[in-house]
Amino acid sequence: MRRPLRDYRPVHVVGIGLHRFQPLSETTYVELGLTAIREAMADAGIVFSAIDSAYCGTALLGMAPSRAMLRHLGASGLPITQVENASASGSTAVRQAVLEVASGMADVSLAIGLDKPAPIRLAHEAAGVPDLVNAYASPFTHFALLADDYMRRYGVTAEQVARVAEKNFRNASKNPHAHRQKGYSLAEILSGPNISGPLTRLQCCPIGEGAAAVIVASDDAIARLGLSRARSVRVLSSTSRSERVYDPGADPDTELTRETLAMSCAEAGVSPGDLDVVEFHDGFSIEELLYVEALGVCPPGQAAGQLARGDFDIGGRVAINPSGGLLAMGHPIGPTGVGQICEIARQLRGEAGPRQHPGARLGLAHMVGIGSVCVVHILSAAD
Repeated sequence: MRRPLRDYRPVHVVGIGLHRFQPLSETTYVELGLTAIREAMADAGIVFSAIDSAYCGTALLGMAPSRAMLRHLGASGLPITQVENASASGSTAVRQAVLEVASGMADVSLAIGLDKPAPIRLAHEAAGVPDLVNAYASPFTHFALLADDYMRRYGVTAEQVARVAEKNFRNASKNPHAHRQKGYSLAEILSGPNISGPLTRLQCCPIGEGAAAVIVASDDAIARLGLSRARSVRVLSSTSRSERVYDPGADPDTELTRETLAMSCAEAGVSPGDLDVVEFHDGFSIEELLYVEALGVCPPGQAAGQLARGDFDIGGRVAINPSGGLLAMGHPIGPTGVGQICEIARQLRGEAGPRQHPGARLGLAHMVGIGSVCVVHILSAAD
């Protein structure tokens, strides 16, 4: 039987760092990654030799990218593990770092997510099993169909769905690390072009490049290295599940999300209503509405109305995607989930500046990866 994280050693996020998520540039992945790692080390107040292990989450870079990057920080001989889990690659790297510290195998571990745009080759294409879905329905078509179903089922308009993007662009306009740093009006978002069904271009996330780094540590390491306990963010839960068979007509990503969110809340000993900030995988605007309801923040069909009245704004009942989410913060794939942890930690420290959600004490980060997998973390501010 699976043991909850609380049965192991406490784990804390002690350092965070980012390279801006941005369109493809001539910047090498090594420069992207080193920028984020050095910022995370400076944030924690440690040197590279204090790190016991490293997990590197990437989906597009190719084989063995870490050594060419980490050698610039010193040949410490630390174990390096490459992690590929589609869009959840970075989140999974964080989870592996957390579990290594929790188990006592390491005192300090680094999780780094980074990627640069490249052709995507899905392994299942070579699995020898005919694909009955993806050859006929691209991801944006899939989510456009979900949006259409949601709108018809609950009487929600295209304008209400597009308000997700309006909110997230507003948040990202205050985020110097975001891919899209401009706010857009609802009219601009709806003006198109339409990518599929009701989903316009600005309701679909951009794929770019970037890097994010998180350093996690044990209580022993915090004391031994003299790190700040006031800025250390406790990891209450780290859960992961993969897709199973669901009832006919159910959306697998939503049901997988529902199960993983419930597992994580149970492991952390919190209820959805306790959460102050949430970073959701919102590759398409409809996803945020579906996942808010899957979390249990509001009943089915009511997320659009609660969004419209400001419940999910920074300063509202619960801040959803204060970073700007995948829609505006961006989705460079490997770094995305690590960047979510950075945002949650920043919010719980009270260091998010103009994006700060007042009184934030408890946060959740959620990522889905094609395959399908789901990874959820819940973090708590220092006592």
